[in-house]
Amino acid sequence: MPAAKKAVSTPSAAQTRAAEDYLEQIHNLIQQKGYARVVDIAANLGISQASVTAMIQKLDAEGYLVYERYRGVALTDQGRAVGQAIAHRHDVLSRLLTSFGIDPETVHRDVEGMEHHMSRQTLQVLTLILEELEGNAVLLKKLKRKMRA
Repeated sequence: MPAAKKAVSTPSAAQTRAAEDYLEQIHNLIQQKGYARVVDIAANLGISQASVTAMIQKLDAEGYLVYERYRGVALTDQGRAVGQAIAHRHDVLSRLLTSFGIDPETVHRDVEGMEHHMSRQTLQVLTLILEELEGNAVLLKKLKRKMRA
């Protein structure tokens, strides 16, 4: 019998959207800048540094990241896995909706709501659809025409 795939666990600090948003932001900052600081996380999420520090401390206590005051934040393997998973969902959903010409503000708002409530199976289906559409301009054009009808 083949071994089951290990699922990426979600943060119990909140088992929440907020915790996933933090891990996604930290992951993205590290990818872009090589580091993540409380001030940058707060600016990206549009919240206070004190709120960020409180959540960072919870996520640190639960093993999702390592926080050193005045030095920044580093993701653990567990935190990196969650951050990457959320960033991947965000990317797939954004690319899919954008390919249909939906305005960026609507895409952002919709993706922020959907990315936290999607099963692995649904993500796999949407990824396959996205890949097919990206490789088939004729089909994408046909579907866009149907949207306008």
